[in-house]
Amino acid sequence: MTLALFLEQIFNGLQLGVMLFLMAAGLTLIFGVMGLINLAHGSLFMVGGFVCAAVAAWTGSFWLGLISSLIAAAAAGALVEIVVIRRLYDRDHLDQVLATFALVLMFSEGVRFLFGSFPLYLDPPAFLSGPVMLPGGLPYPAYRLAIIVAGLVVAAGLGLLISRTRLGMQIRAGEADREMIAALGVDIRFLYTVVFALGAALAGLAGALIGAIQSVQVGMGEPVLIVAFVVIVIGGIGSIRGALVAALIVGIVDTMGRFLLPTLLSSVMEASQAAGVGSAIASMLIYLLMAAVLVFKPKGLFPANA
Repeated sequence: MTLALFLEQIFNGLQLGVMLFLMAAGLTLIFGVMGLINLAHGSLFMVGGFVCAAVAAWTGSFWLGLISSLIAAAAAGALVEIVVIRRLYDRDHLDQVLATFALVLMFSEGVRFLFGSFPLYLDPPAFLSGPVMLPGGLPYPAYRLAIIVAGLVVAAGLGLLISRTRLGMQIRAGEADREMIAALGVDIRFLYTVVFALGAALAGLAGALIGAIQSVQVGMGEPVLIVAFVVIVIGGIGSIRGALVAALIVGIVDTMGRFLLPTLLSSVMEASQAAGVGSAIASMLIYLLMAAVLVFKPKGLFPANA
C-alpha cells in the first residue's frame, strides 16, 4: 500500500464527508427548529439529482442544471412544508414518520412518472473532468476536489448565516423557544417554510453534485438519509458545527474502513474471504462509532444548546 493510495482514500473520505454534511445540515436544522422527523429529506436529494441531470441533458450546461436543482429542491421543500408538514408540528413523532414515509413513496413514483425508471447520467463540466496534481505528485479527480471545496464553502456560508444574520438569529431562537419568538412578532410559519426550503436546497445540491459520480436513479436518497441521521446523532441535533465535524469523521471512517480492513484481514485469511468479511465489518463501523459517541456524549459531540 503506497502513501499516494492512502492519501487518495483520505480525500475520498473528505469528499464523502462534505456530501453527508450537505444532507445532514438541512436535516439537523429542520429537526432542531421544528422538532420534525423528516424521512422525505432523502427524496429531496433525489429531486436535486434528477433535475440537474435532466436540465443538463436538455441544455448541455452542467451549471444550469445545478442552479435548477437548487431551485427545484427548495420549491419542492417549501410546497411540502406548506401542504403537508405544517399539519404535523403538533402531532407525535409516529405521525410524522408515517406521513413523511408516505411522501417518500409519492416522490419516488412521481419521479419515476416524470423521468422514467432508468438511471440518468450526468457529466461534470469539461474543465473538471480530468485529474489535478496535488502536492507530492498525487493525481486526484478535479471534480471530487471541487466537491470538497464547494462543500466547505457552503459550510462556511451556512455558519455565517446562522451566526451573523437576522434570519440566523431567528433560527437559533426558534431552536431554543419557538413560542417566545412567535410572541415577539416573528412569523413562525414563514420561518418554518424558509428553514424547510433551505434544508431542501442543501439536499438538492448534494444530489446534483453526486450525480456526476454515480448514476441518478429512483430511491437514491434513502441510503444516504440513513447515514445522515447517523451524522446528526454523532454531531448533536441542531448543531451545524456538529454536523460538519461528524460528517467528515463518518466519511473518513467509512472510506478508510472499506479500504483498510480487507487488506489487513488478508494477512490472516484468504483474499476472497478477507474481502467479504472486511466489507461486512466496514459497513458497521459508523454505527459502532455512533454507539461509542453516545456512551460518552449522549447529546452528541456539539449539542446545539450546550
